[in-house]
Amino acid sequence: MKIKRQQRYLKVNEPTIKIHGVSVRYRLAKEKPKTLQEYLIHRLKGRKMDYEDFWALKDITVEVRRGETVGVTGHNGAGKSTLLKVIAGVLKPTEGSVSVNGKIAPLIELGAGFDMELTGQENIYLNASILGLSRKEIEMKFQNIVDFSELHEFIYSPLKSYSSGMVARLGFSIATAVDPEILIIDEILAVGDERFMEKCNERILEFREKGVTMLLVSHNMADIKRLCNRVVWIDHGMIRMHGDPESVVSEYQKP
Repeated sequence: MKIKRQQRYLKVNEPTIKIHGVSVRYRLAKEKPKTLQEYLIHRLKGRKMDYEDFWALKDITVEVRRGETVGVTGHNGAGKSTLLKVIAGVLKPTEGSVSVNGKIAPLIELGAGFDMELTGQENIYLNASILGLSRKEIEMKFQNIVDFSELHEFIYSPLKSYSSGMVARLGFSIATAVDPEILIIDEILAVGDERFMEKCNERILEFREKGVTMLLVSHNMADIKRLCNRVVWIDHGMIRMHGDPESVVSEYQKP
């Protein structure tokens, strides 16, 4: 298993993401103890739990070139989000290698890295620094982040007082303010109300026009056909089909 991350100038059509033979395995208990007491009794008696392997991804090989928007679709539990987490470096593959050339902004589980006890302002500094911005860069972008999120009156309040939609809006605003070379999007085009969703769509289209490489997980076939150059259909952790949006969506939607 190998994950290689670089930041350098890329030639046109050079792959920004190379995924080769990637598999992710989880070990699942065959029989889950009903209570903590039952679990402790098992341990004290030296009884080992029986496990079985579950392959969330199996032998995935894909390349994404600079400036492409590649869609990833499939039914719930197919392995789509797992693949994005591997590319973003959140999850290490059990087998295979991943090479990423460029600065990534992962729009995955927006707000998952936030501290709910801290204010919106403090979380902007915390989250943006994790994404690679210096304090000076964050200070320069701070007002734009707040303006885009439309959370002016709440920005000095702790996140525990925010609704889930407000947290997602702040997460989107921070992640898209880092000027990424690679944007990884996991079903976040439904952030907030209809007007804010339109703002998110416009920002994503701006990135596309700038030549940012994008991976988009979505169940919305209209978004897939509108935004993507190619589509990867994942089924039970494996690539079932890979090709142009019209062909893949047509097959995917067959009863």
